[in-house]
Amino acid sequence: MNAQGWRLALNALVLIVSLLLAWEALFAVVGSQAMTSPLATFRYLAQLLATPTFWDHVEETSRAFFFALAIAILSGLAIGFLLGAHRLSGDIFEPVLVSFYSIPKITLYPIILLAFGLSLPAKIAFGAIHGVVPIAIFTMTAVRNLNQILLKTARVLRLKPGKIIVSVLLPAALPEVFTGLRLGFALTLIGTLLGEMFGSQRGLGYLLMTAIGLQNVPLIMAITLLIVLFAASVSTVLIVVDHRLHRRMP
Repeated sequence: MNAQGWRLALNALVLIVSLLLAWEALFAVVGSQAMTSPLATFRYLAQLLATPTFWDHVEETSRAFFFALAIAILSGLAIGFLLGAHRLSGDIFEPVLVSFYSIPKITLYPIILLAFGLSLPAKIAFGAIHGVVPIAIFTMTAVRNLNQILLKTARVLRLKPGKIIVSVLLPAALPEVFTGLRLGFALTLIGTLLGEMFGSQRGLGYLLMTAIGLQNVPLIMAITLLIVLFAASVSTVLIVVDHRLHRRMP
């Protein structure tokens, strides 16, 4: 590992220690009625992870999130490339996308429940509608800002549309597209968990909502810690890849 790698690792370690110390200090102030200590939370989470029933809820959330993210990515890329390549369509539908993005998605949940019921498809749909718009917007912007010389060169070489997309559009637009994917990941995860909290009988979101209703502080803290660890780990990897992609672009 080079000097920069060691510096990043040290900064990450300092950040983690600082967060744990702040958590412990906050616990000392508010007490066990509002939260649990870091050590107690990690212990309780370890006990949960040793329970088969808890893994059933983890599997349910993972399945819903995977399908929701896949739908958000495929739909967002398709919409973004279409609107970015066709200027008129982009000018017409971009305000629609932005308006839809600004709407609190929880207001759409009754419609989703009526359409899908209290089942896995409802959670998938609710997660997907959170992540599809940022992916579409970033993809559309990336295609619009593409260097026109690349497209002219592709036309001179008489490349087919499919070849242009694979060989020209995707590599050139990848950094901005990946930024949209990173945001879409976070928002899809939030949407999936919200879907489980307000209309599900299984999953981590359901467990979290049940724990809130029962005022089960240890369970609330353990589930929150698990979600934060997963989201932070994946987001860190995505941010590193995102920065490298942007640095490689001229």
